[in-house]
Amino acid sequence: MDMPDLVWDEFHFNDPDGGKIIFWPHIPCIRMPVKLRSHSNFHGVAFMTSSIDLNSWIMEDKQEKESPGVHRDSAIASGTVLGRLMTDLNELDLDGPVIPDPEQLRLLLHARNSRGGLPIYAIEPDLEDEKWVDWQIKSADQQVTYSNLILTLTTGRRWKKTRKNAIKSVKSSKLVNADMGAASASCLTWWIEEQRGISEELQNLRDERFVSRIRGALANLRNNTSNSVSEELTLMVPIHQAWLPSIRKAITSCMNVEEITPEE
Repeated sequence: MDMPDLVWDEFHFNDPDGGKIIFWPHIPCIRMPVKLRSHSNFHGVAFMTSSIDLNSWIMEDKQEKESPGVHRDSAIASGTVLGRLMTDLNELDLDGPVIPDPEQLRLLLHARNSRGGLPIYAIEPDLEDEKWVDWQIKSADQQVTYSNLILTLTTGRRWKKTRKNAIKSVKSSKLVNADMGAASASCLTWWIEEQRGISEELQNLRDERFVSRIRGALANLRNNTSNSVSEELTLMVPIHQAWLPSIRKAITSCMNVEEITPEE
């Protein structure tokens, strides 16, 4: 299996219609060291998730403050691949794991609390979108096939093998220590397992739809931002490090722009 490169630097996409999109790769459920965080200025932020998830983060954060570790422990006890990821991350000397994802929550709260509020976009379509519902149904059908159910029985052995191979994909950086590198490899393993039951065709359809909506979010930002903005109009997109390679490929060939509106 070809492993994608796990990079730590932002990917800047200059939109042909104007403006810039910054994809910032991060490790899910970990508070990233300050030096690895994005320090770029931006005028709006887009999340690779649904509006329902954005609202649930606030509730989960409240529950986390009342009972620290409650969602992490629940995930570990679930026996899912997310639970395996939480177990891996929990054994490393890192700030986390925490659910909800602390870096995405930080950016969400920053956008909400900035003076006047920054536009916030949910990139995953809602359940009133027929094309997206059709994609989800096809995805679910593929994931419950007999062969995929059999694959779940060998997850443990496969997880260790994939994680070992994933270590070679982690790009070295003077800002990244051994534990962060190990977290990166575990997160790629989790991502591969999450995608395992979905065909490459469906994965590509999802990525193509998402990048067209990301470009659409930037278009909305352009159309609703005053001309007084002196610097280049910029949309921030935090993204799981392991997802960045396929999204980068998709957006560099994206011809469609599906304009979307920000969250209320």
